Amino acid sequence: MTRSALLRAVKPFADYLPQVAKPTVPPSFEEKMKWTLYALIIFLVCCQIPVYGARPPGASDPFYWMRVILASNKGTLMEFGISPIVTASMIMQLVQAAKLIDMDPRDKEDQRLFQVAQRFLGIGIVLLEVIAYVMSGMYGEIGDIGIHNATLIIGQLIVSCVICICLDEMLSNGWGIGSGISLFIACNIAETILWKTFSPIFVNLGRGHEVEGAVFALFHLLFARHDKSRALMEAFYRPQLPNITNLLATLFIFMVVILLQGFQVNLTLVSKRQAGNIFQYPIKLFYTSNMPIILQSTLVSNLFFISKLLYHRLGNNSLLTTVLGRWEEPAYAGNEGMMVPVGGLAYYASPPTSFYAMYEDPIHAVVYLVFMLGTCAFFSRLWIEMSGQSPRDVAMKLKEEKLMIQGYNGDEKAVYAELKKYIPTAASFGGMMVGLLSVTGDFLGAIGSGTGILLAVGIVQEFYEAYQKA
Repeated sequence: MTRSALLRAVKPFADYLPQVAKPTVPPSFEEKMKWTLYALIIFLVCCQIPVYGARPPGASDPFYWMRVILASNKGTLMEFGISPIVTASMIMQLVQAAKLIDMDPRDKEDQRLFQVAQRFLGIGIVLLEVIAYVMSGMYGEIGDIGIHNATLIIGQLIVSCVICICLDEMLSNGWGIGSGISLFIACNIAETILWKTFSPIFVNLGRGHEVEGAVFALFHLLFARHDKSRALMEAFYRPQLPNITNLLATLFIFMVVILLQGFQVNLTLVSKRQAGNIFQYPIKLFYTSNMPIILQSTLVSNLFFISKLLYHRLGNNSLLTTVLGRWEEPAYAGNEGMMVPVGGLAYYASPPTSFYAMYEDPIHAVVYLVFMLGTCAFFSRLWIEMSGQSPRDVAMKLKEEKLMIQGYNGDEKAVYAELKKYIPTAASFGGMMVGLLSVTGDFLGAIGSGTGILLAVGIVQEFYEAYQKA
């Protein structure tokens, strides 16, 4: 079987998998906003509907650390969020980059079959994850919930995954603005930041009743405590709950990311078709936008998922759990379903929870920093090859559009060399900067995590650029 036959092997499934056709007439901006809003409402509704037949609700959560980034919600139809979509996309892009699939990006039929294969793979991934979830007892032991409920749970989550795939495809095909993945992530991050900042709910973590939201907690502590200086200190530095220092760290990371978004090198292009027409081709510091952190987060989420499920079944007495990760409940109460990695790869791939944790285990902090910077730089360089943004791809596009860099007089080799000076450097350094900002946000305790803030800023900018083009 040839490489092109491998792609066409999925053709028989094309008519049976749900798909969203592209609009025959480009919709207006108002129509795009309407469909984007519809997609968001459907997604948010699915995030609130609990999985029928699941128990107990307090089971440990292998995705606890990644919920914000995966746009998922424990115990609901969006249990896995965008994870299957991004994982399938990453695998297909890697397979294409490795030349295991011979696809012509200019061939519409090849593009369609590639999308069918990716959709089929996404459904397969969620099927494996759901079966692993059910068999490991995350929704209750099979003997307790019964085989009929277990089957029903699998069906519910597969259908919700298909809905998520269709919503993403609908927006990506031009019915809405941006992509479903970006929209769902941005919504989840914004909800988390707003809730942890302004939540009026009282919680008890063993120190008495406290307001959850950082801002409301500040006023509550100042009014409720006689010692105002101690109340102010607690509002700024209280542990295990959002505090004012976390909020300031969030604002700081936001401002730094927005500042760095403007760093770019502009190459002047001239048209061969119309003399005198001059264009600017920007090569941004964040050349690959938020893709490195999305791919890195997907990698870590799958590591956490596999590690936690194995630990749930095998416990400490296994070589696999020793290598992939050991998990324990935190020392403080109030985080139902939360378990933290305390050893193995999962531990070193998770951020230190505080400056004291960094001081207590500096090796963890250093390994995590190197891991984040290295993987983000790697995925950034990989993404420019997979997405058609490499120097060679850009040079070919300029040639097809009859554009050339000013001063090179159509010398294709010189144009490629000039692009090669900037694009790989921007991809690698930009990826490392993304990783560094994410680590800084995590170390400072930014609300929504450093990774979440980076994604939010990048996604909002994407939507703003789409709005400008509209």
